[in-house]
Amino acid sequence: MNELILRYGCNPHQAPARIFSPDGELPLTVLNGTPGYINLLDALNSWQLVKELQEQLGMVAATSFKHVSPAGAAVAVPLTKELKKAYFVDDMELSDAATAYARARGADRVSSFGDWAAFSSTVDKSAAMLLKREVSDGVIAPDYDPEALEILKTKKGGKFAILQIDKNYSPSGAEVRDVYGICFEQKRNDITLDRSTLENVVSENKDFPESAVRDLILAQVTLKYTQSNSVCFASGGQVIGVGAGQQSRIHCTRLAASKADRWFLRQHNKVLNLQFNEKITRPVRDNAIDQYFEENLTPAEMYVFQSNFKSDPEWFSKDERREWLNLMDGVSLASDAFFPFRDNIDRAQQSGVKYIAQPGGSVRDDAVIEACNEYGMSMAFSSVRLFHH
Repeated sequence: MNELILRYGCNPHQAPARIFSPDGELPLTVLNGTPGYINLLDALNSWQLVKELQEQLGMVAATSFKHVSPAGAAVAVPLTKELKKAYFVDDMELSDAATAYARARGADRVSSFGDWAAFSSTVDKSAAMLLKREVSDGVIAPDYDPEALEILKTKKGGKFAILQIDKNYSPSGAEVRDVYGICFEQKRNDITLDRSTLENVVSENKDFPESAVRDLILAQVTLKYTQSNSVCFASGGQVIGVGAGQQSRIHCTRLAASKADRWFLRQHNKVLNLQFNEKITRPVRDNAIDQYFEENLTPAEMYVFQSNFKSDPEWFSKDERREWLNLMDGVSLASDAFFPFRDNIDRAQQSGVKYIAQPGGSVRDDAVIEACNEYGMSMAFSSVRLFHH
């Protein structure tokens, strides 16, 4: 099969629509459901991300994709008991595939609502059971255990989209797109992101422990498939905050940092011990936790918020929140282009950033390096820009 007819394109009025291969058979097989145009964009971008993560880090990888950018990505680093509880998987035995996806979705559970999931390896029963209970549109992987496939086929009333991709497929070296009747062609972004991107250390602190090397490679690969401008925070083998598609670099950093802060706040005992009403759904619970971090809910929002709990939750004070966030440490940060001002470093420091990889090349590089030195951060210039559009 060299084409797949779709119901419509990005929007219902954009029909007819299809995907096709001009060079032969499609490397995709639809095992269940009817994936849409945006689903397939997410599927192909997410597959490249997890495939590259496993190739570079030698670990099973997974990602949670929404609207052609990752909400989270991770490799299968074992979860702490706090993260198991924060990710609501403390009742499960997790395989490597399930662990990677729990981490990927746990980066930003609100943004992952209705995501597209991708796995670098076979989807097993454990991963399928985790996927089944989350709100998700579809999945792509190189293979599925028979039992896992049957579990996933029951999701969404049998309409859950399941794609299998040929793990040995390699596209041509050029990519072409059509914009307003004009064809654009460029060399495919096939750059390898490995520890060599961290060799040019420009800060006084030269220390990059293996955990930081792993996280910075993970963050850079994630940025390679994130809509630009973008900044990525990573810790413990997973993304903890992505700032995607912003016109200003500082807005990318602020957005990614705020998501990283919420990820860390979710591990506080006050959050882990929230007493929810038994009948609320997982998405409603995730939204309630997100609201719990808001400081100025309207009366109507407060009424809806409180209805999710058995009793009124104990709120964070500003000082208590800051005291907890001050415990964040050893966080890695990557940027898809240079930092033009030191304000990005100042904001990153507030969220525990210790290690940075960025291309360099700004006229204010010296000011950015000086900021890193003030905070004792280690920063490498990768000389690799990772714009993705």
